[in-house]
Amino acid sequence: MSPSASSGTPRLAVVGIPANRRVGLFQDAVRAAGLPAARTVSWLEVLRGKAVFLPGETVRIDSPGEDTEVDRMLRGGDDPARVEGSALWYGRFTAAVREVGQAAAAAGAVLLDDPEDIAVLFDKRLCHGVLDAAGVPVPDSPTSGPASGPGAEPVRGWADVRRLMAEHRMPRVFVKPAHGSSASGVMALETAGAGRIRATTSVERDGQGRLFNSLRVRRITTEREVAALVDALAPDGLHIERWLPKASQRGRVADLRVVVVAGRATHAVVRTSRSPMTNLHLGGARGDLDEVRAAVAAAGGSWDAALAVCEQAAACFPDTLCVGVDLLPATGWRRFAVGEVNAFGDLLPRLTGLPGSGAEGLDTYGAQVAAVLAAQAPRRPSAAHGHAAPSHNHMTSPQDNMTSPHDRAAPPHDHRPEGRAPESGPAGNDRARNDRVTHAP
Repeated sequence: MSPSASSGTPRLAVVGIPANRRVGLFQDAVRAAGLPAARTVSWLEVLRGKAVFLPGETVRIDSPGEDTEVDRMLRGGDDPARVEGSALWYGRFTAAVREVGQAAAAAGAVLLDDPEDIAVLFDKRLCHGVLDAAGVPVPDSPTSGPASGPGAEPVRGWADVRRLMAEHRMPRVFVKPAHGSSASGVMALETAGAGRIRATTSVERDGQGRLFNSLRVRRITTEREVAALVDALAPDGLHIERWLPKASQRGRVADLRVVVVAGRATHAVVRTSRSPMTNLHLGGARGDLDEVRAAVAAAGGSWDAALAVCEQAAACFPDTLCVGVDLLPATGWRRFAVGEVNAFGDLLPRLTGLPGSGAEGLDTYGAQVAAVLAAQAPRRPSAAHGHAAPSHNHMTSPQDNMTSPHDRAAPPHDHRPEGRAPESGPAGNDRARNDRVTHAP
C-alpha cells in the first residue's frame, strides 16, 4: 500500500534475494537519499517461515527471481529454465506474499506492495479483466474478465485455442502462460485458413518432451508442433489475446515499458525487435524515446495521453507503489493499448526520470524512495485555505494529467546502460543458463 504520512526518517526493509542486483540497486537509492540501509528479509526466510518484521518499518516486496533454491521451493522443479510449473509457482508465491502481509500487519509495519494486487498482477487473465473493466484500452481477449482466472473453464489445449480464435475472429493472437514472465512460454500465433499456420516463440523441447526457455526466437510452421507445445503449456493455464499490429521504429516493431510510481509515470524506455517479442534478452534493443515522441506528435497524437493511459492502468492497483506498464503503440503512433502491468517491472538500471515527472535525475528505485520520503514528510498548511497541502506523490487520476499535463516538452535522451541490458519482465529474471533463460513467473 502507499506509505502513510508521518514525520521522521522511515525505517525501510526489503523482501528479496539479498545478493540480487534488484536489492543492490534499491539499497543504492536508499543510501543516495541519505537513509540507513534497508533491512533485507530474504525470500528463503519467508518460504521457511522465519521472516520477521519490525514495528514502524516500511516494507518493499521485490522479485523472488534469479535464485535456484527459491525457484525450486516455489516451482518444485530442479531447473529454473523449465517452462512448466508456473501454476504451482503462482500458488506458492501468492501464499507467501499474503503471509508477508499478515506478518507485517501483525508487527505494525507498512507494505508498499499490496498482496492482493500482486495476486492479480501475476495472473494475466485477472489483470487483463481488471484493466478492461476500468476502461483501460487492452487487446481483446476471450480468456479474461469476471469468468476468468483459476476458477474459470480452462483452456485445455490446442483444440480450445483454435475454437476460441475462430469464435472471436482472431486469426492472429498471443498465447501466454497465465503466470509467465520475461516472454516465458509466449507464442505469437498466426493462422490463414486450413493448414496454414505460423508461430513465433522462444520455447524449445528437449528429447524427453520437456519445455525450456531459450535465448533463440524461432518460427514453427506445422500445426502438429504448435499443437504439441500448446497442449504441454495448457495445464498451467493459458491467456489468449488479440495480436495488435504495433508501430515501428527504424524498421523494427516497437513498444514501451513505462514505470509508474505513486500514480505518476516517471520513467519510459522504448523496446524494438525484429520479432513479435521485444524482450531485450530475446534480441530486442532499446529504441529512441525522442523519436517516439516526435512520431506521436507528427501523427497528431499526444505523448501526455499515452502516459495517462499508463497512469490509468496503475490506478487499478492503488495500494501498490510502483508498477511497470507495457504500452503497445498501434500502427501510426496515434493510439495506445496496455499489454501487461508488471509488479516488478522497474529493473531499468541508470535510466533517469522523465521531465516534469518529479523523478528527474533519479532512477526507478530512487523515484520510489523519494515517494516514500514525500509521503512521510510533514504537510504544510495551504496558504489559501489553511488546510494541509497534499503530498505531490499522491495518486493522480488520468483526467488530472490530461487537463493539467506534466511539463514534458523537453524529452530526455534514452539513458541506457552500456551494451545490451537485460530486460525486466514481471518477475524480472532474464539470466541465461546454458543458452536457456531462467525465470520466475
